[in-house]
Amino acid sequence: MPDPVSKSKPAQADATPGEVFRSLAFYAAFYGGTILLVLVALIAWAISLERFRVIVHYWSGWHRSCARYILRITVECEGFVARGGVLYAIKHESFFEAIDLPHHYPLPVAFAKQQLLRIPLWGTVGRRYGLIAVDREGGASAFRAMLTEARRRIADGRPLVIFPEGTRVPHGTRPELQAGFAGLYKMLNLPVIPVAVDSGPLYQRQWKRAGTIHYRYGAEIPPGLPRDEIETRVHVAINELNA
Repeated sequence: MPDPVSKSKPAQADATPGEVFRSLAFYAAFYGGTILLVLVALIAWAISLERFRVIVHYWSGWHRSCARYILRITVECEGFVARGGVLYAIKHESFFEAIDLPHHYPLPVAFAKQQLLRIPLWGTVGRRYGLIAVDREGGASAFRAMLTEARRRIADGRPLVIFPEGTRVPHGTRPELQAGFAGLYKMLNLPVIPVAVDSGPLYQRQWKRAGTIHYRYGAEIPPGLPRDEIETRVHVAINELNA
């Protein structure tokens, strides 16, 4: 499906020479490292699952380091407690929070658009790590397969992560949550922890800006609430940094 961000990216005319230089250096360092680490991950896959996961975590940490030391982007978290047996519902403004998942959470299992898992090599690594494909055109059978996979990961003690808006959205916008979120919440019977993120103004740009990206964790929401209530509570909480 089209990505609304592609039509709503911030203007880049105000980028400074320093921002352009740092962004180019970041692209070279991070994406160059990504190509190498994907190949290393495929080799590690043949050795052991533990070593494979170490490489994935290193890749996410490499991204965080490139953001910090090249782009001068730091991260602050408010109210975070790492745990399994929960569904983290995260605001999605840029690729930053998606790439940051293995660094930030203990063995997270994310729901990802099926198109991402079709990327050569990267998609193979993503599936092996535990990404669950979201097939919005697949109907009831695809939804059942997604639930089965999610329950397997829950049994392993891993936290689930979802971007309930379904795709990246520009900072300052508050789209309704995708319909599938409430269905997953009901069928998985897990508590939800909503997470507000404000990465868009710094990272969702061609020429990225220095500054601080904030994560704000809301109060845990128990399972079993009516659809209207869970959607409203999550929608409010994930938009707390959306000024």
